[in-house]
Amino acid sequence: QIDKYLYAMRLSDETLIDIMARFRREMKNGLSRDFNPTAAVKMLPTFVRSIPDGSEKGDFIALDLGGSYFRILRVKVSHEKKQTVQMESEIYNTPEDIMHGSGTRLFDHVAECLGDFMEKQQIKDKKLPVGFTFSFPCRQSKLDEGILITWTKRFKASGVEGADVVRLLNRAIKKRGDYDADIMAVVNDTVGTMMTCGFDDQRCEVGLIIGTGTNACYMEEMRHIDLVEGDEGRMCINTEWGAFGDDGSLEDIRTEFDREIDRGSLNPGKQLFEKMVSGLYMGELVRLILVKMAKEGLLFEGRITPELLTKGKFETKHVSAIEKSKEGLNKAKEILTRLGVEPSHEDCIAVQHVCTIVSFRSANLVASTLGAILNQLRDNKGVGRLRTTVGVDGSLYKMHPQYARRLHKTTRRLVPDSEVRFLLSESGSGKGAAMVTAVAYRLLEQHRLIDETLAEFKLTHEQLLQVKKRMRAEMEAGLKKKTHETAKVKMLPTFVRSTPDGTENGDFLALDLGGTNFRVLLVKIRSGKRRTVEMHNKIYAIPIEVMQGTGEELFDHIVTCISDFLDYMGIKGARLPLGFTFSFPCKQTSLDAGILLNWTKGFKATDCEGEDVVYLLREGIKRREEFDLDVVAVVNDTVGTMMTCAYEDPNCEIGLIVGTGSNACYMEEMRNIEMVDGDQGRMCVNTEWGAFGDNGCLDDIRTIYDKAVDDYSLNAGKQRYEKMISGMYLGEIVRNILIDFTKRGFLFRGQISETLKTRHIFETKFLSQIERLALLQVRAILQQLGLNSTCDDSIIVKTVCGAVSRRAAQLCGAGMAAVVDKIRENRGLEHLEITVGSPSPAAIVSFHSFSRIMHQTVKDLAPNCDVTFLLSEDGSGKGAALITAVGCRLRDAEQ
Repeated sequence: QIDKYLYAMRLSDETLIDIMARFRREMKNGLSRDFNPTAAVKMLPTFVRSIPDGSEKGDFIALDLGGSYFRILRVKVSHEKKQTVQMESEIYNTPEDIMHGSGTRLFDHVAECLGDFMEKQQIKDKKLPVGFTFSFPCRQSKLDEGILITWTKRFKASGVEGADVVRLLNRAIKKRGDYDADIMAVVNDTVGTMMTCGFDDQRCEVGLIIGTGTNACYMEEMRHIDLVEGDEGRMCINTEWGAFGDDGSLEDIRTEFDREIDRGSLNPGKQLFEKMVSGLYMGELVRLILVKMAKEGLLFEGRITPELLTKGKFETKHVSAIEKSKEGLNKAKEILTRLGVEPSHEDCIAVQHVCTIVSFRSANLVASTLGAILNQLRDNKGVGRLRTTVGVDGSLYKMHPQYARRLHKTTRRLVPDSEVRFLLSESGSGKGAAMVTAVAYRLLEQHRLIDETLAEFKLTHEQLLQVKKRMRAEMEAGLKKKTHETAKVKMLPTFVRSTPDGTENGDFLALDLGGTNFRVLLVKIRSGKRRTVEMHNKIYAIPIEVMQGTGEELFDHIVTCISDFLDYMGIKGARLPLGFTFSFPCKQTSLDAGILLNWTKGFKATDCEGEDVVYLLREGIKRREEFDLDVVAVVNDTVGTMMTCAYEDPNCEIGLIVGTGSNACYMEEMRNIEMVDGDQGRMCVNTEWGAFGDNGCLDDIRTIYDKAVDDYSLNAGKQRYEKMISGMYLGEIVRNILIDFTKRGFLFRGQISETLKTRHIFETKFLSQIERLALLQVRAILQQLGLNSTCDDSIIVKTVCGAVSRRAAQLCGAGMAAVVDKIRENRGLEHLEITVGSPSPAAIVSFHSFSRIMHQTVKDLAPNCDVTFLLSEDGSGKGAALITAVGCRLRDAEQ
């Protein structure tokens, strides 16, 4: 008879599977940006990104507010041999008038209890990190904020909905002024439960509460969470599934009793799923059914007493008692007698049956929504069989004699392809809140130390002005006869006395040696109305054994390449004028003689330093006895670049290279160049500024990482400025920082991989990519490098790259500011307009952020100069040809 009466409460597996599918759809809506605003199931991001990894430690306080009482815990996590947790807690009650009063009173009450607890623990003088378990739906944009969406269960304090509960609590604590607390995390009780269980079982990725209210959370893939930036890793989602059905999706299974409960609640129309399953409503559901059955004469011979008609008289704990297998019927008799209905034995059996139907329905409904979450996890992982753990807490689950067993059984029937372990959270959600706080605390501490380290890479305006001033002083020293010998910035005369005037004409060969590649070019320059430059070139590799072998081998290799090119172009017979771009520090005595001062950039060929490179090249051509060339000019690549740009823009009088290495040249007044006779006109000076700082004048801004890179380089102690700004070294600076951060446990879980120990693995192109890219792509780059990174790792790597390249750009800008201001003063101008030529593919100048920051720095430090940066497409080879053309023109004029 009762079965017939309550048949609407008995749900077939077919219906449960259907509910499972509906809930899965609701989850999807809640996660999507477009549907979330109207979704019933809010799927709130919690900003908890991982379960405890076992490295947490410290002394924490956890507050737990959300059910029938309010609990405060002190949790000490220590590491002796293994992680151990010590907990002490106090329970405070929350009177009804406070739950329904003003928000201010509620938080004053919480702050007062916290003060009492700290007093008892004698920790009022300490500022301990606090984790706040707040079991109501909150919107979060970070871990330490929780904006209450709506009160649920028995709470209804005014002025809290829409406010940040952390701010409210902080305000209440400040108002007292007798202790200080650092609230680091707001945690939903489901998340706390998942974390508590996750501490004991690393597989735990679902938290479930079935108590006064009901809710669940689980670890979702970031790529599915539209509401949070980034696709990396996972984040715990608080489903707030109590509101499932608020949009009408459960109407077909709600009964008249469910509707009646809702009408009499504090929040009609809200939390409809919760009202069908949770402990706050279960006793009341049974009471409503008993009243109706009695009215129809199906129970108690139709007797209805005032007690039976009183809301809240039949409690969920009574349901639990009546369903006990042995003494259940006796309990039923006791409880019903207290309600004054004088039950018969049949009545007791019938009431027990009603209780079973109501509580079984609850377990079945929870099994279907939980089943939807398990299916989502399984699909996310792309596995056939899911092995996972569900952490569970809540009075109904714990106290009801049959509930847990029924829930487990139905869940396993609905999702047969999952191995689910249910783990009862012994210590509630408080320990979990402390764990979340511990993780947050660890990360915060880590960020503080990281920021502290990277602060050394942040240069102030004052520091940059100092760099400009010192560069200027070093330039003066290099130009003067008496200090030139000891000067580090060599300021080498290039014997290039003018930029192209447009009358250059003819066919020229150009060689370009300066890195791992060697280029030979044929440049056809035509003057006249339509000036044209036609270029043909071929690139040859220089093997490392040649770079570091003997000088003869190196120049023989170069001549072999030239020979191949002349064959390739079919011009072996012609004796063409040749310009030799040679990108190493040279002391020139004329346009066609350059004595190599010292190799840089990884070159080490013997018997070259101190020799004239043009002589070495001519000797190599003689040894070959195949062709003859007229070597007209030896040119530094910086000068070549300036000339190439000057051909397009006559205003270009500075060349800048920031690529593998770094250097600058500019047109200086002859009267200032004491190393060359004559005071008339100008000459291009190759600063060789890479060596700036070799006398120690930059030591105050060099970091331990710069020193490490320098110590391990081929030319320790030399080219210090270059090592702080150029492509060959930036990646190494980054690598050294990453190693240090890994040793300190901030990165890659403290594991230094072989890759990370490999020098030059971080090519500078990676830096520019990493700075620009989204985290997912950064992670892919790191993976290519054999570095398994988490989302947090990728963020840190990105920050490091940004700090290093930003400093490089600023230092480069400070050097350039010194150069443009010197030119302005040379010419006695208030205001200078000038163009700087740079090679376009130069690894770094083309970094978007690098050039932006460099330009800005020049502007800030040399406000009276209007500097334009021109990128030359053709590099320094074309420039060498132009210099050769200008040289031929001037030579012809003299003759």
